[in-house]
Amino acid sequence: MPLRIAHRRSAAPKTKDRRIRTTTTRREARREAAAAAGRCSSSGLPRSGSSTPMGSSPNRSSSSSSSSSSVSPPPSPSDRQGRLTTTQLEQLRVEQEVYGIYRLFHGVAPHTRSFTLELWRDKHIEFLTRGLKQLGPNYHVLDANRPWLCYWIIHSITLMGESVNSELEDNVVQFLSHCEDKNGGYGGGPGQMPHLATTYAAVNTLITLGGEMSLSSIHRMHNGGEIDVRACYTAISVASILNVLDDELVTDLGNYILSCQTYEGGIAGEPGSEAHGGYTFCGLATMILINEADKLDLPSLVDWVASRQGVECGFQGRVNKLVDGCYSFWQGGVLALAQRLLLIVHKQLESSFISGVQASAECKKSCNFTAEETGQDENLCRAGTSHPENEGEELSDFGFSFIGRHTECGPLFHSIALQQYILLCSQVLEGGFRDKPGKQRDFYHSCYCLSGLSVSQYSWSKDDGGPPLTSAVLGPYTNLLEPVHPLYNVVLHKYYKSHEFFSTL
Repeated sequence: MPLRIAHRRSAAPKTKDRRIRTTTTRREARREAAAAAGRCSSSGLPRSGSSTPMGSSPNRSSSSSSSSSSVSPPPSPSDRQGRLTTTQLEQLRVEQEVYGIYRLFHGVAPHTRSFTLELWRDKHIEFLTRGLKQLGPNYHVLDANRPWLCYWIIHSITLMGESVNSELEDNVVQFLSHCEDKNGGYGGGPGQMPHLATTYAAVNTLITLGGEMSLSSIHRMHNGGEIDVRACYTAISVASILNVLDDELVTDLGNYILSCQTYEGGIAGEPGSEAHGGYTFCGLATMILINEADKLDLPSLVDWVASRQGVECGFQGRVNKLVDGCYSFWQGGVLALAQRLLLIVHKQLESSFISGVQASAECKKSCNFTAEETGQDENLCRAGTSHPENEGEELSDFGFSFIGRHTECGPLFHSIALQQYILLCSQVLEGGFRDKPGKQRDFYHSCYCLSGLSVSQYSWSKDDGGPPLTSAVLGPYTNLLEPVHPLYNVVLHKYYKSHEFFSTL
C-alpha cells in the first residue's frame, strides 16, 4: 500500500485563476533560484573574517557601496595553489561556492528571494517517504545502521509536523522488534549484535512514532557496550528517556567525560583526542542528564563552540575543518543547552575572577600587606560556590526539569545566519539536505539540518516550545518546524508523551 501522509495545507485561494498564477510564479521563482545556485562556482570570495547574515548584503565592502559587478573578488584557489595547503584550498573553494550563493540571492528579484527562503516541505516529504519504502543499492554500506535510517527519516518527517500512516508505523515497529536482542538492546539489523548507538536510534524512533504499540515494544534493559563519549551519551540518553537511570549507571561517568575536555574547551571522543562538535554535544548532554555539568569548564566550552560558526554562516565540527550542515544541530544544540546553563557559566567566571583576586591577595599577605590593602572581600570570595539547582531530584527527572527552565538570554550563536546557510546552501531543490554545496543529499544531513533549523528558530524563545517571534524565523513563518528537546533530539510533544508513559511503569 502506498504511503499516505497528511500534509499541512495553507488556506485555499479565492479563485482558480489566482491559484494557477501563484503556482506558475512559484515554479518560475524556484527555477530562477535553482539556476542562480547553479552559477555559484564562478562567484568571488567573501572578505577575510567577514560573514554574510541576512541583515547585510555580502556584495558590499566597508569602503564602497557599489554593485556586485564592480567588486574585485580575491584570488581563486587555483591562483594561490602553490602557497596553500590542501585544507586551505578546500576552505577557499567552499567559501567561494557559499559566497556565490549569497551574492546571487541578494541579486535576484524580491519575489524570488521569498520563494528561495522557503522550506520546501513537499519535496522533503517526498524524498524522505521514498526512502522509507525502498533504498537504492548505494545504501548497502549502511546495512548495520538500519535503525539510524529509521530515526533520521521519521524524525525529519515529524519535525515538519507530519506523520506516517498506521500501517507503515506498524511495519517500522515490527522491523525494529526484529533488531532487538533477546538480552536487551538493538542491533543494526535483524540478527545483528546489539550496540548502544543503534539502540539510541531505535528508541528515539519508537518514541517519535509515539503510539501505544511502539512505546510498549521497548524492553528497558541492555548489558555491555563500548567505551567513548558517544557511548556514554547514547546509554544515558536511553536510560533517562526510558526512566531507568540510576546511580550505579553513572558511577564515575562525569569524571571520565571531564577527562575528555581538551585545553581548547571542546570535548573529545576519548582522553587525549581532539575536540569535536559531535562529542562535545554528547559530553555536555550526558553531564546535564547526570547533573554534573558544573564539573566542566563551561565558559571555555561555550567559547570553543561559538567560534566554530564561520564566514559561511554554518558550523564546522573541528578547528580547521570545513563547514558541514549536520553541525547545525551538533554545535547549535550545544549552545541551545548552554543557554539554560548560564547561571553555572556566570558562577564559574565569577569563581575564576575570585581565584585571581585571592591569589593576588595571598601574594600581598606574604609581603605583609594588611587585609584592607589586599582588597579581599569575604562575601565575594564565598560567591559562586552554591550547589547545582537540581540537587535533590531523581536522576531520571533531570531531562524533564531541564527543558522547563526559563531563560532570559538570547541565542549564543548567530541564529539567522545559521538558518540562511541551511536554507540556501544545504537545502536541495529536489528535496532533502546536504553537507555543503557540491555534496549529495542524504537522510543523515536531512535529519540534522532540520534539527538545527528547529533549534535556531526557537533559540529566542524564553520557555520550552513557546512560539518564536516572526523575526526569529528566516523566510516565511510557514518555515517554522516543531520544537525539539535538545538533550535527546526528539520532537518535544513526543518526548512529553513518552515521559508520561514511562513514568507510570
